Amino acid sequence: MKKRKPYFFILLFVAAHFVHHLLTSLLAPLLPLIRDDFNFSYAQAGTVVSAFSISYGIGQLPAGWVADRISPKYLLLLGISGVAVAGALLGLNASYIGLIIFLILMGIAGGGYHPAAAPLISASVPTAQRGRAIGFHILGGSISHFLAPVTAVFLAGLAGWRGSYIITAVPVFIFGILLFAILRRNDIRAGKNDPEADLKAKAVESEVHGARYSKIILFLIMTASISAVVGSTMAFFPLYLVDKFGFHQRTAALFLSFFYLVGMISAPVGGSIADRFGLKTVFFFIAVLSGPSIILFGVSPSWLFLVFTITGLAILSFFRMTVSETFFITNVPLKKRSTILGIYFFAGMEGNGIITPFLGRAIDTWGFSRSFLVLGIILSAVLLICLIISFLLSKGETEVQKIKMEKA
Repeated sequence: MKKRKPYFFILLFVAAHFVHHLLTSLLAPLLPLIRDDFNFSYAQAGTVVSAFSISYGIGQLPAGWVADRISPKYLLLLGISGVAVAGALLGLNASYIGLIIFLILMGIAGGGYHPAAAPLISASVPTAQRGRAIGFHILGGSISHFLAPVTAVFLAGLAGWRGSYIITAVPVFIFGILLFAILRRNDIRAGKNDPEADLKAKAVESEVHGARYSKIILFLIMTASISAVVGSTMAFFPLYLVDKFGFHQRTAALFLSFFYLVGMISAPVGGSIADRFGLKTVFFFIAVLSGPSIILFGVSPSWLFLVFTITGLAILSFFRMTVSETFFITNVPLKKRSTILGIYFFAGMEGNGIITPFLGRAIDTWGFSRSFLVLGIILSAVLLICLIISFLLSKGETEVQKIKMEKA
């Protein structure tokens, strides 16, 4: 990547991330309106969310593999303009089956974006600023999620929830074409003109074996688990506000913006903190606090207490995103980064897609508070087990290094 324009491309990808999520993030704020239109139960609403999240996750796997073998700009085109086409078709649809089909198509098309974008961002900045750069990239998605409820409410008031998808699809499609043209003209690809990244990749390639791969797998399990649980929780956030706290549907959609407003600040701040104090230290606190945050979210006695819990959950969530992408980019060889990132996004989104309908059925049966309590306890148990195993692996590595030093 051309070093004379690193900040231009960072800003370009921030804009790309914003545009990519502008359509994909409309579903949650529009879910109460869609639910009323089709007369869904909570379980059916969860199935609709899963139609997108499962296909979105599945799309990450081949996208990551392909991005490591061909130019990622084609995947970015699919991840932006392809999503726009699916969104327009979704808005033109009037049946439940069509709703599911076009959400699946949107998910598959959208799967191309993240595995292709992150390696290009990392190649544009010095290693010491990598966390900060990834944080700013995530900021683009946060801004999009923040504005999506406002956009959804405004456009739904003008043209209904279907009109929201159709109108938004037009500028998203145009931007995807323009981004593709810019990347093609500048011959942008991960690792180009970046000998430092090539040397770093070879060094990591020689180190990432045995216990180190085990740590990467454990980290993948932990971060994907948090991602899946938080994603499924936030899918029901507008319905939670409407049905438990008596919010109006559109007010609940706007309240969802608060979560992403906190994320807009948290993502770059989390990257800077990780650059200074280390990825492992920051992630440890994220893992310890995530489960209890879900529990507090579910037992909120008032909407004011809910503001407090949702703030903490948003901070943890966006710190996790920044730390996770930076961790994989730093610890995985260059030629395998997109593949591993594809697995990472796949695991989190598939977990989200699997958990959401079960969570919906649990809410139908037990109510919100008990369902989130059980979900938070399960998450805490998974993270605790993984942390203990990771600690034992680190302790074993230390002992092996001591023996090698004594022999030397």
